[in-house]
Amino acid sequence: MSLKTRLMDDVKTAMKGGDKERLATLRLIQAAIKQAEIDGRSEGGRPELDDADVLRVLEKMLKQRRDSITQFEAAGRQDLADKEKAEVAVVEVYMPQRLGQDEIDALVREAIAETGAAGPQGMGKVMAAMKARAAGRADMTLVSARVKTLLG
Repeated sequence: MSLKTRLMDDVKTAMKGGDKERLATLRLIQAAIKQAEIDGRSEGGRPELDDADVLRVLEKMLKQRRDSITQFEAAGRQDLADKEKAEVAVVEVYMPQRLGQDEIDALVREAIAETGAAGPQGMGKVMAAMKARAAGRADMTLVSARVKTLLG
């Protein structure tokens, strides 16, 4: 079952169950996906997003929500931070299982060996390879830090 189909089914379930907060977040997800599809069409892309594209949309939403949480907490608006945290929890349900530190290190080492990168100047090549391998499964900020450490 595709992510979009799963989302539609979950919207129906949330409607029937009366779960308004979850329903609102699921509708936000659907709107973001629809917007990405419209943007893709205007750029000459394909009309529908596949699961990888949907995961990119979800990652973007997670990043926005986490940034908002930081800003709200810094401003002393715990009520808004809690709302964003609840949305993060709903979005994370649709993300693949996160990679552990050891798995990230192993993927980074493979990417370094594959690209033949050496030193900081090879970071771009390694990160490009890592983006494809760890998409949706790891925080790319953490991956970047590990690449920087391992490249020296």
